[in-house]
Amino acid sequence: MKLIFAPIGIISGLLAGLIAKKTFERLWAVIDDEEAPEPDQREASLPKLMIALVVEGAVFRLTKGLVDRAARRSFAGLTGSWPGEDAPDRA
Repeated sequence: MKLIFAPIGIISGLLAGLIAKKTFERLWAVIDDEEAPEPDQREASLPKLMIALVVEGAVFRLTKGLVDRAARRSFAGLTGSWPGEDAPDRA
């Protein structure tokens, strides 16, 4: 089932990236009037860059996780088979 799910996972990952980018841009607009700083910008202050990177990372991870979960639930609903692990590994 993992092989059959692979193209769906790739497409949902791309979709998650687009959604996350737009979400981050809107969220950053609430935080600051300027665009979010990038690591390659010499004049960007380190504290502002760090905040932007943490917020961007959180938004991307959350969005990817939610979209991936929705894609897996939909796949399981259509096929009756979950494309992944049933439970987390125990430590």
